[in-house]
Amino acid sequence: MKIHTYIFLFLPNLSLCIDITYQVEEGQRPDTYIGNIAADIQLENIPLKDRALIWFSQLKEGINNTLWLFNVSRTGKLYTAQQLDTEALCKYNTECFRTVDIAVQNKESFVKILEIKVILKDVNDHRPEFPEDHVKIEFSEDDRKGVRRSIANAIDKDVGIQNSQIVYWMKNEHGQPFSLSVSKKIDGTATLGIILEQRLDREMEDEYNIQIVAKDQGFPPKQSILNVHVSITDVNDNPPRFAKNVYNVSLNNGFRKNKPITTLSATDLDSGENGKISYYFGSKTSNNAKSYFKLVKETGEIFLIQKYFSGSKKIHKLFIEAVDGGIPPLSSTVMVLVNIINQQNNIPKIEVKFVSQSSGNKLTISEGIKVGSFIAFVKIIDDDIGQNGEVDCFLQHDKLQLQSLGKMKYKVIVKSEIDRETESHIEFDITCKDRGSPSLQTQSQFSIEVVDINDVRPMFTKDTFKFLAYENEKSNFLVGFINATDPDLGPENKLYYSLYSKDQYVLPFEISDFGFISTTQSLDREQQEIYKFQVSVKDSGIPPLNNTANVIVKVMDENDNVPYFTFPSVNPFSLDVHYHPQINKDITVLRASDRDSHVNAFLTYEIVKGNDKQLFNVNPHSGVLSFSRPVYQNDAGSYDLQFVVRDSGTPVLSATTTVFLTLTVSNSTSQLYTAQHTESDDMIHISLVVIIVIAAVIISTAIVVSIIVCIVQRQNQREVQYGYRIDANNDLVGERRPSEYICEPISPKYDIPFTIVGDQVSNRNCQITVPKRETHSGYKSEPNLEGSASGFQMQTITKGDSQAATVASNIGREGHMIASSDDFCRKSMSSHIDKGQGQKEGNTQLYQELLGRKLCQIEQPQNSSKTSSLPRDSNINVKVCYPTKIGQNTPCNDVIDLKSIRVTGTSSISSQPWNLPTKNSFTSYIKPLPALPKLPYSPT
Repeated sequence: MKIHTYIFLFLPNLSLCIDITYQVEEGQRPDTYIGNIAADIQLENIPLKDRALIWFSQLKEGINNTLWLFNVSRTGKLYTAQQLDTEALCKYNTECFRTVDIAVQNKESFVKILEIKVILKDVNDHRPEFPEDHVKIEFSEDDRKGVRRSIANAIDKDVGIQNSQIVYWMKNEHGQPFSLSVSKKIDGTATLGIILEQRLDREMEDEYNIQIVAKDQGFPPKQSILNVHVSITDVNDNPPRFAKNVYNVSLNNGFRKNKPITTLSATDLDSGENGKISYYFGSKTSNNAKSYFKLVKETGEIFLIQKYFSGSKKIHKLFIEAVDGGIPPLSSTVMVLVNIINQQNNIPKIEVKFVSQSSGNKLTISEGIKVGSFIAFVKIIDDDIGQNGEVDCFLQHDKLQLQSLGKMKYKVIVKSEIDRETESHIEFDITCKDRGSPSLQTQSQFSIEVVDINDVRPMFTKDTFKFLAYENEKSNFLVGFINATDPDLGPENKLYYSLYSKDQYVLPFEISDFGFISTTQSLDREQQEIYKFQVSVKDSGIPPLNNTANVIVKVMDENDNVPYFTFPSVNPFSLDVHYHPQINKDITVLRASDRDSHVNAFLTYEIVKGNDKQLFNVNPHSGVLSFSRPVYQNDAGSYDLQFVVRDSGTPVLSATTTVFLTLTVSNSTSQLYTAQHTESDDMIHISLVVIIVIAAVIISTAIVVSIIVCIVQRQNQREVQYGYRIDANNDLVGERRPSEYICEPISPKYDIPFTIVGDQVSNRNCQITVPKRETHSGYKSEPNLEGSASGFQMQTITKGDSQAATVASNIGREGHMIASSDDFCRKSMSSHIDKGQGQKEGNTQLYQELLGRKLCQIEQPQNSSKTSSLPRDSNINVKVCYPTKIGQNTPCNDVIDLKSIRVTGTSSISSQPWNLPTKNSFTSYIKPLPALPKLPYSPT
């Protein structure tokens, strides 16, 4: 409601100034900044948090993106969408502008429509141009003063008034017998003419060269020059004359074609072109006569070009015209009478007229033509008498058919459907044969070109395209190529690609007109690893046809995320440990996460500071913190341990945390230490030789026993971590004792849970303070991991407060704490995103400890028979404290005594050894393509 109030506050200002006017020069490159609509409507008066909810969009007509001249961003910034050309967009001598409708919206609700007027400023980028650089005109020597010869005016393509206004003048006008005439027309253009200022004498000078200059009024002005060549011609005052008015010629059928039937000759008293004579058929000569005779215009020779058919005309009148080369030309006409005697049988003649467009014997039809359509009319001409003039015609083709329309007339129709993709050209013959003796026949060959229609939709080369792309690459990174084909021809074969997603989210990809997919922004694998969307291809036919295919892009991981500790989740972290001689060496488990995957999330742990006494050791793979040697009374005290976790990416990234560990030692430890010294004091009285001998034997025995114990422990440790043993044949056998160890299967995207299992000797419950990690925003929790036996449930830690999680457990005298995975039994990898542990609610009893509570509550679990139960002894205490401030420890008396623990679980361990991935699982993907070359400029 608050944002609506502010919108109504600035709406009255908009109503007073509906139109916002901007100016931009033509020729600017695409994405040129024009103006800020949000600033011009005083949107900055609205508070910033409410202003972000207001966005702008352009209302557009049509679906063709190439016609859009402008783009507006969601924040109200107006840009050009393409290079603007005022000559193509506007008319001459008018204000050139375009109106853009901008919708103002508050979230999804409509607020206002703004009319933005963008004035396109014309740039003087065209010079006046004449149609030709050189022209020739002629004046006759008998022309009088004031005779005018027109020449073409110059055209300036600029639309601006000043840029398109042209001024003309003649160079070196003085001394010339000519002047330039310029008259303006109503449309602003000019009519030019060369005017004769004095009488010409061809015998003194027969030609002149004039230069006409056309200059526009733009800034800077541009001009062009027209070169005019003026020729002075002689006067043509004598027409050609023939020796006779009528010529008579007789021919028979045996006359040779290469011999002229007669030669005409005319004379002209003029000289030069005025005396040069050409011969032509007169307008009164029939076309039939022209089909039999040929006239050579240079010599006046007449030839017979084909034989006469029987029944044709026996006398032809040829009107021959002799024309000289003068201006204007003069002529005279003579008549030639040709008498023909024809007695032979002639071949039939085929005349074909097509319904649609044709050129010679080539016809053009559409592939969508219907069966039975009429495409051609056939007429047979045979002027012979009797059976010599009776003709039969036929056409053999699977697509076409010849039907008779009566005597000597036929039509050609379509017999079956025509498909251009199958047959783009059709060749057919029409054969006609008369019934004379001997029979004469003729054959005409015709060709049909089938015009394509948009009847086949474009096809992709595959249904699904799979590509690989790297994360953190800059925009315009080339991902892959989409290939589609269209068997149609012509404009329909031009394809347009587009991308869309069924999920209606904005894709970080774009596709070019050639099918290349590239990124529009940097990709982040941790936000989204796989993109699934569709590509659509559309042809240019009417109506257009389209097709779609699926695209899968997998983002390859880079080591761009620093690992972080999830336990301890605060830094520094306080931990109180009470040591008893019979406890297990393990103290707690460090945990860390890395949002990267595969080798980039393979984590190792190390103590880097505070372990001067070499009392502590951390497993580099599992993160188990334990005692590295026996603990003595003088080891009690405070230790500031600094731990580092590193990933295995390139470069290696790491994180550190500090644990303030307070160690207290039980009295039994001190007694054992004293007893040893007492015993040593009693032995002082033994002889020196006995002491040396006994010491040598003890040392030798200790060395041998130590070696044996180390070998056994090493073998047991390998079985625990790797899940296999070596049999007598040196083969790896993936066996586990059902009650010995537990290795939980987990997803590599999640934290590795740990399981504490022991023999059911006693049933006790105590609260162990264990932090629960918060789920990263934007990621959903994964379902419970199958087979998880962990009894821990994480609880969110509030700074300054201590929270406890009760773990139902049965702890015996011996046991082990194991953090492993079915996929990571040889090395521990935490590649998971912090999404929780995946434990079921039935395996965990959760409580929150109030501030000021000092006693440990005893709670009987709902299901104590779970494998996740944790047996414990009351003699081992671990106290966990979270300081309210860094460097300040919060007192905590919740002490838990830990005894030596041994695993007695029943979970089976996979025998498959773990290996780091060396190849991407998308084996069908192509290799990621390199980035596109950078543009010479970046959009503003």
